[in-house]
Amino acid sequence: MKNFKSRIRARLRKSKTDIKKNFSVISEKTKFVKSRADIKKNIKDFYFWVKGAELVELDKCDILEDPVRPELDNLFRTSYGRKIFGVKFKDEIYAVMCFAFTDEIPKSVKELELFSQDAFLKNMQRDPNKVGRIAIAYTVWSKKKGGGKLIVKEVYKMIKKSNHLNRLVTLSPLTDMARKFHLRNGAVELQVNKNTQNFEYKVIK
Repeated sequence: MKNFKSRIRARLRKSKTDIKKNFSVISEKTKFVKSRADIKKNIKDFYFWVKGAELVELDKCDILEDPVRPELDNLFRTSYGRKIFGVKFKDEIYAVMCFAFTDEIPKSVKELELFSQDAFLKNMQRDPNKVGRIAIAYTVWSKKKGGGKLIVKEVYKMIKKSNHLNRLVTLSPLTDMARKFHLRNGAVELQVNKNTQNFEYKVIK
């Protein structure tokens, strides 16, 4: 009788263990299925807005959103042929990139200012809309995942179509984050300066 009761208790314990194990497996499967569904939805949403986005020139931007050079006001960003571009989707800007157009590669913001002024003044009498041979991207930020990569791609296409620009170079902060971003998006390291670094996106026309 004693052995019989012991076997019953053992079976009950095993049953409880099996139930907990099965419940755990079901729970993990449920989480996995939900995770896959969330990933698919995020991918679908991402490609939906990427497909409908367009590159536009902006009159101004919110400089406080700029994680790289918030000290540069909108007057600086739009003077002497410098421009602000954004990736736009449904009246909302999802990424921003600011440019100076020069004939030389700057190693500092001061050189960026001087070189872009010089290029603008040299071309002012010809065509003020065709300033410089080099597009210098000195800041970029994204408001939505994938925006940074997309604006690089769209700007590259714009410069490739240009009849006066033939190079796309950055004036990036001396950070590992900036380095990884540009190398990941296809740029090559051009030079490392005292406080900045330059990367180039090779433009093949």
